[in-house]
Amino acid sequence: MDVKAQEITLLPRHWDWLSGQKGGASAVLRRLVDDAIRTSAGLCSDHERQTTTYALMSSMGGDLPDFEDASRKLFANDWMGLATLIAAWPKDVRDYALALAREQT
Repeated sequence: MDVKAQEITLLPRHWDWLSGQKGGASAVLRRLVDDAIRTSAGLCSDHERQTTTYALMSSMGGDLPDFEDASRKLFANDWMGLATLIAAWPKDVRDYALALAREQT
């Protein structure tokens, strides 16, 4: 594994805490970053989630009632408003769109 040295700027209290940890500052920072990567694995950003959901909604529901207003609710992260507007859509499309829209971020 290659190691790349770069500058990092922390507050004195951060350096104080790091200096008291087992393995030194670099090892602790690597562990913290690895933990954060594992924790966020499989999660997507709001933008990714919204884009994926919008792609489904536009391809499967672009002609359905309230599509434009539902899209606005999606991008506003208004799940109740979205669910209300697409309640009359076909069950499979509605349920899948809501599942995609509510994925953890």
